[in-house]
Amino acid sequence: MALLEAEGIISGYDGMEVLHGVSLRAEPGQIIVVLGPNGAGKSTLMKTLFGLLRPRSGRVIFDGREITGLPPEHLVRLGMGYVPQEENVFTTLTVEENLEMGAFILHEDLHRAKERVFELFPTLRERRRQQVGKMSGGERQMVAIGRALMLDPKLLLLDEPSAGLAPKLVDLIFERIYKIKESGVAIIIVEQDIHRALQLADRAYVIANGCNRFEGSARELLESPDLARFYLQG
Repeated sequence: MALLEAEGIISGYDGMEVLHGVSLRAEPGQIIVVLGPNGAGKSTLMKTLFGLLRPRSGRVIFDGREITGLPPEHLVRLGMGYVPQEENVFTTLTVEENLEMGAFILHEDLHRAKERVFELFPTLRERRRQQVGKMSGGERQMVAIGRALMLDPKLLLLDEPSAGLAPKLVDLIFERIYKIKESGVAIIIVEQDIHRALQLADRAYVIANGCNRFEGSARELLESPDLARFYLQG
């Protein structure tokens, strides 16, 4: 049974339709990567899945329940976390305060939840008192992901987690993403680093002009001459 299934999603902004019937499926413990050129609708899909945009048509099923159009605060309670590409941390707060902001509905021990994050990102333990605005881009991304993990989600949505990071930090972020998957969390990633993303993922979807263009196992798409031609032509 799929943890998340989006079927025929039509969505956009104001009077502009961006997605024209996109479908996607994620199983528990899988990494799903969403690829495509700039403007294809990848971030729009993520915002729609997380309830920031209400689809005009189609439906989203999460953990056996229809969640189409539910607001983000409901989805967080159901077990979904989201890390946008930009403005994903509170820069005037410390690392620890950012993590605590991510645990606003936490019913378990707050210390235990922070320890889970610190085990994943030891750097954050060392800098727990540091103001996030004074940290590097890679460290901020660790804070953003850590904050989304505070509620121990079943599904984590990551919008371009490697954007703007130095290669060594990209390696670290992807390594930690794989560790999150090993804990049983399903992850949907929008990513521009095609080769690296396909090496990491279990399954991939390629969106072009707001529609599904390719889909299949990550290994199949990594070796697909059709996908290579698609990107070369783009």
